[in-house]
Amino acid sequence: MCRADGPLRGLRRRRADARGFTLLEVLIALVVLSLALTALVHAAGVSVRDFGGLRERSYAGWIAANVLTEARLRDRLPATGRRDGQQRFAGREWFWRLDVEGTQDARIRRLSVQVYADAERSDPVAQLTGFAGDSVLP
Repeated sequence: MCRADGPLRGLRRRRADARGFTLLEVLIALVVLSLALTALVHAAGVSVRDFGGLRERSYAGWIAANVLTEARLRDRLPATGRRDGQQRFAGREWFWRLDVEGTQDARIRRLSVQVYADAERSDPVAQLTGFAGDSVLP
């Protein structure tokens, strides 16, 4: 009986000493890895979408600054009222609206520019406000 226990005992010992992963451990690792990769792909998609929005807001801000500067250069004291226009910039059409309002000082005007991505002018992509006026003389 001792001889029969000898080889079996060695076999049992080898199985207990064996190092490796069970099928369940491998499946759990794959599930965790797939969840991590899914989150990574989602984060990358959000970053790409946010970058596109940032680029659009940057372009619209530049257009608003250009419209405001052109209004100041055209007339030192612009007439009050609303002006609409469009401009081709960065390979697409942009639409803007300039509102010129009076202030408490008759020599100063408030200029508000809104830039839109569509002709309906539903939601401004960028807004900019500035002032223009005559020089104050002593």
